[in-house]
Amino acid sequence: MPVACALTAGSAGHHGEIRLIDEFRRWEARYGAPEYIFGKAPNYFLAKCKPLLPASGRVLAIADGEGRNSIWLAEQGLDVHAIDFSPTAQAKARALARERGMNVVFELADVHNWTYPEGAYDVVCEIFTQFSAPAERALKWAGMQKTLKPGGLLILQGYTPKQLTYGTGGPKQLDQLYTRHMLEKAFATFKNMIFTEEEVEMHEGTAHSGMSAIIGLTAQKPFTLP
Repeated sequence: MPVACALTAGSAGHHGEIRLIDEFRRWEARYGAPEYIFGKAPNYFLAKCKPLLPASGRVLAIADGEGRNSIWLAEQGLDVHAIDFSPTAQAKARALARERGMNVVFELADVHNWTYPEGAYDVVCEIFTQFSAPAERALKWAGMQKTLKPGGLLILQGYTPKQLTYGTGGPKQLDQLYTRHMLEKAFATFKNMIFTEEEVEMHEGTAHSGMSAIIGLTAQKPFTLP
């Protein structure tokens, strides 16, 4: 089945399917640029999380795009599985993995409707995947929580509503931006939640460049549910 026709599997209805097909085409066009639009270096927040990473284990990289983050995670000695809905992005990711001599499993998938295996990963990483409408985001975050092993590490970063005043990257829709309250509610069962809210000058390719309003979260899935 063509990727663009399989994006929502009815989860958002007809209009939702049309929106995500348009989103797919938009990202295909963006990733069609010859350069790596977010650069080849890992996201700065993810790199700062290096001390939190396990010495070994499985990682799921959500909407990984051109591969900068999944490949960096593989360089840390981890077994990395990266999913994204853009064939063009994943072709660039595979090329970057070959360039770096890293082995990453790249899978073409819609992050909203992918079958998240239960308790399969030691780390789940979601960096700037803010193209989801609220209902789609709920499906994605539920899947991310399900697929983390008990005690597993969540790493997440996104733009906050103040980013609309900067316009240096990210969505233009308020409901696609992240707040601390939103994250606390979505991951309410998680432990050791650490938030990093900041306004920083970003230099991550041409797509994320300039002063930006950002929130980061690291948290641990509990070993037993409350």
